[in-house]
Amino acid sequence: MKSKDIYILAIESSCDDTSAAILCNDRVLSNVVATQEIHKQYGGVVPELASRAHQQNIVPVVHQALAKANIDKKQLSAIAFTRGPGLLGSLLVGTSFAKSLAQGLDIPLIEVNHMQAHILAHFIDDEKQSKPEFPFLALTISGGHTQIVLVKDYFDMEVLGETLDDAVGEAFDKSAKILGLPYPGGPLVDKCARLGKADAFTFPKPKVEGLNFSFSGLKTSILYFIQKQTKADPKFIETHLNDICASIQYTILEILMDKIKLASEQTGITRLAIGGGVAANSGIRARLQKAQKEWGWQTYIPKFEFCTDNAAMIGIVGYHKFLANTFAKTNIAAKARYKY
Repeated sequence: MKSKDIYILAIESSCDDTSAAILCNDRVLSNVVATQEIHKQYGGVVPELASRAHQQNIVPVVHQALAKANIDKKQLSAIAFTRGPGLLGSLLVGTSFAKSLAQGLDIPLIEVNHMQAHILAHFIDDEKQSKPEFPFLALTISGGHTQIVLVKDYFDMEVLGETLDDAVGEAFDKSAKILGLPYPGGPLVDKCARLGKADAFTFPKPKVEGLNFSFSGLKTSILYFIQKQTKADPKFIETHLNDICASIQYTILEILMDKIKLASEQTGITRLAIGGGVAANSGIRARLQKAQKEWGWQTYIPKFEFCTDNAAMIGIVGYHKFLANTFAKTNIAAKARYKY
C-alpha cells in the first residue's frame, strides 16, 4: 500500500445492524455486519433491545473488520460514523464509540448522514459496478424511508419527493404481517411473488400530488381485502399466497415507477440509481432493468451487500469528506431526525 492511501474505519448503528468496515481510499477491504436476531420474536425492532445489542456487538465487530482488512488501528486515517437518522439509542452507541476511539488515536472524526450513504454507496470502487455521472436521480427505499433525490454532486442533494406516511419497506412488512408471515416479511413477500401472478388481484394506487408517496392507504386496502376473502374462505391466504404477494409487490413497484418516471420527465434526467434495503428486492431490480430498455434510462443498482444497512457505505462518504477536509467536532451528538 502507498503511504498516501487513506484508511477509513466506518461504523454503522442506525437501527438493528451493527456494522464496521475498513476502506482504503474508495475500496472496501472489509465489511462486517452483526444482525440482531432477537427482534424476530417481537415482530419488529425494539429500540431498547437494539441499543443493548449494539453495545455487545460493536467492539467485536470493529475488531473483526480490522482483522479481515489486515490493518492495525494505528494505520487509520479517520473514523466515519452514522450520526443519523435512525433510532437514537442505537445511534448513541456508534457515535460514542467513534468519538472515543478517534480521540484515543488522535485522528479526525467524520459524521455521515445515513440516507446520503445509501446514495453514495454507488461510488464504492468495484470493477463490475459502473458509477453514475452527476446529476442523477436517486430512489432511496428502505424500512424507514422512501425518497426521490436529485443528486447534483457528492454533497449537493435535493429531496424532490418523499413518503407522507409509511415507507415502502413498512408497506412490505405490514402486508406480510397481514398475511401471517414472520418478521422481516419484505423478503418473504418478494420470494413468494416470484412464484405468483402479478395480475391475480388488483389493489388501488393512492393518488398523491407531485413526487410524494403514500402507502398507508394501500396497506388498509390490503387488510380489508384479506379480511373479506378469509371470511368467505378461511384457507384463502394459504391457497393464494403467491398470487397475493405478487399482486401486492406489483402494485408497490408501479407506485414507485410512476413517481420516478414523473421525476425524470420533470428534470429531464434519465440516470437513476437506487439504494436502501428494499433495493435488494428482485422485483424492483427487474422492473428497473425493464425500464432501462423501455425508456432508455441508465439504471444503477448496487450489490446486495451495499443495499441493506452496512458500514461500507458510511466509509465511502467518509472518504469523500476526508478529501474535502470536512471533519466533525468531538462534542458532536447523534440525531434521530437528520435531513440532508
